[in-house]
Amino acid sequence: MRIGNKKSGKGKIGKVLFISAIAFMMIFQLDLSNKSYAKEHGTTVNVKVMSFNIHHAEGIDGVLDLERIAKIIEDADAEIIGLQEVDNHWSERSNFQDQAKWLAERLGMYYTYAANLDRDPLNEGDPRRQYGTAILSKYPIISSENHLLTKIGNTEQRGLLDAMINVKGNHLHFFNTHLALTSAEREIQVNEIHAIASQVKGPKVIMGDLNAVPESNEMKPMRENYLDVFSNAANANTYPAENPTKRIDYIFTSKDVETVKTQVIETFVSDHLPITAEIVLDREEPFYNGNK
Repeated sequence: MRIGNKKSGKGKIGKVLFISAIAFMMIFQLDLSNKSYAKEHGTTVNVKVMSFNIHHAEGIDGVLDLERIAKIIEDADAEIIGLQEVDNHWSERSNFQDQAKWLAERLGMYYTYAANLDRDPLNEGDPRRQYGTAILSKYPIISSENHLLTKIGNTEQRGLLDAMINVKGNHLHFFNTHLALTSAEREIQVNEIHAIASQVKGPKVIMGDLNAVPESNEMKPMRENYLDVFSNAANANTYPAENPTKRIDYIFTSKDVETVKTQVIETFVSDHLPITAEIVLDREEPFYNGNK
């Protein structure tokens, strides 16, 4: 019994030492991992964003071709894209396709869709006919919501698609819209957009087809509260696609976001020209602090 008990004691001591060694190794590895995490999340990250009114993928040549839209996005290396005039089983004009889903699958991206127009199907049992905006993203979309904006009379319903996107640990508030054709409606809608965006903290991007030129009265709240990334561009006209004479497509950022590069892309695949901006996001404060 004593011999047996003695052997058992050595076994227990050995197990304790073994477990302690494993625990030390795990803590050491975790410490290295946390330091690596802190180092990685202590730097900035550049992200290329795009605004593109795709005109349900019909080009100025009258050809319907979603693949051409996908190629523009792909060739631009755009990572987060706000799309306007996107059909979802809408009609024969777009072959009743779910365009946002098709583009997301083609590009290998996450997406969210907002139906500003929502109609009954032509045939019972078919999907609903929808028309609106979409966001495509290389990065996970944490949440999204469509805010219907005020309209006057029997005009087309417009909305603000609001998404939170996790960009390598940094939460970006991304807003995409397509405003009304009348200045009275746009003035109301711009104020609503500012009110909605003001409710959230952190870096923000607000983009879309605003149907207004920069010097118009309804654009004042945007110019006063956000940075127009094309404000210093020599020529940022986007409409019509062939020989554009108006700047009505925009990318705005909150004032804590730096922009390092902008571009207007010349193409005939839509009646609007797409625009891109490479922005810089400061990493959020990591959970781990190496000094603790």
